[in-house]
Amino acid sequence: MIRRLTARDARLSSFRYYDLLVHVFVVILLISNLVGQKICAVPLFNFHGELWTAKISGAQVLFPITYIFGDIFTEVYGYGASRRAIWLGFFACTILSLMGLFIVWIPAAPDWPNQAAFEAVFYTVPRFIVASLVAFWLGEFTNSYTLAKMKLWTDGKWLWTRTVGSTVAGQFVDTTVLVLIAFGGRESWLTMLNLIISGYVGKVLYEAAATPLTYLVVNKLKRAEGVDVYDRDTNFNPFARRQQVL
Repeated sequence: MIRRLTARDARLSSFRYYDLLVHVFVVILLISNLVGQKICAVPLFNFHGELWTAKISGAQVLFPITYIFGDIFTEVYGYGASRRAIWLGFFACTILSLMGLFIVWIPAAPDWPNQAAFEAVFYTVPRFIVASLVAFWLGEFTNSYTLAKMKLWTDGKWLWTRTVGSTVAGQFVDTTVLVLIAFGGRESWLTMLNLIISGYVGKVLYEAAATPLTYLVVNKLKRAEGVDVYDRDTNFNPFARRQQVL
């Protein structure tokens, strides 16, 4: 039996799978940061003997999955659970980025020949670090807030409207903030607009394609946990320390 709970009643410590999902979420975030510097050529189709490809970063393969996790956290466990996962992911990415810069900065041993390869993986321009962290934080909270509110408006019906609608809002914020901070003042407005549109459309389509999988996972988790949390009277302040109500 699935019980409808409010944020006041939900206790994260009582859930069987929440902590495991948070761990997987953080791992995917960290991996997407490590593989994001590679530009991949994905084959699309062959036209008159010419292979057409799409160029994407390694992060674009994995990072949209984090929004699926965000949908699952909010839909099943509530906004407070998603808030906790977002902060854990944010701090993990911050530590990874700062430690990467620090270890690259430490001089390599004279007989160690792999400094250049190490820098290629772990060194990121500080401006891009700030851009990615700010964009992640704002985008994830926008996604979670939108889904929680839409769940109340739809009374828990039409899950697909929430998963797609929250991604439309969250990825718009994420992509726009990332491009503006990372490339503002360095690239033309037209170039930045192209980056925003191409990245945004791709991420939204990714989420839409993953909707059946999201449905499957959400329904299984609700049955396994026996709960379905609704964020009525929830305190949506991202800095709230616990799942308190107003």
